[in-house]
Amino acid sequence: MTPESISDIRKDYTLHSLNEEDVTASPIDQFAKWWEDAAASQIVEMNAMTVATADSKGIPDARIVLLKAFDEKGFVFFTNYNSAKSKQLEENPNATLLFFWKELERQVRISGVVEKIALQESIDYFDSRPEGSKLGAWSSPQSTVVAGKAFLEETFEYYAERFKDGEIPKPPHWGGYRVKPTSIEFWQGRPSRMHDRILYTETTPGSWKIERLAP
Repeated sequence: MTPESISDIRKDYTLHSLNEEDVTASPIDQFAKWWEDAAASQIVEMNAMTVATADSKGIPDARIVLLKAFDEKGFVFFTNYNSAKSKQLEENPNATLLFFWKELERQVRISGVVEKIALQESIDYFDSRPEGSKLGAWSSPQSTVVAGKAFLEETFEYYAERFKDGEIPKPPHWGGYRVKPTSIEFWQGRPSRMHDRILYTETTPGSWKIERLAP
């Protein structure tokens, strides 16, 4: 594909609109409404989101992670606590989550402070995972350089043998994070790139200012 043809790729967005008078007072309630729309649209892996982090030097990083829960307290995902993202969050406990639901021509951008969830919450979720996912959490030294694929396969088999006769416990290096939002932006695609952007900014705990941003 040539640069010229890439520059010709475009789509006009026409499905929905988003107005200040139509949104809820709480961004979590508004997210729940859009979440229900995404579910009704049968979007594949609608919980897939970009998690953007930065280290102590401000160098950014991003990857796709799956949302596993949300409520008024924040948005939860799980990972290896020794991973690159976890080390970045230790240095700089701020992150942004980005959902893009192209079928609805919508984005949601959530920024806030990140904290580890309670140990029992991590245990409860880990216990609900398929066996293969549990073994994978034990087997993968996430984000580190390994000798090759054979190393990972052998390590997986080692833990499969180790836990073959009993329950697989949560590894001590694995658990959840909660992003406690300080701002949430809802983006609705519109014709002629005149997109609707509604920004919620937390003013005091539980109180939110609602503003429109230029597209």
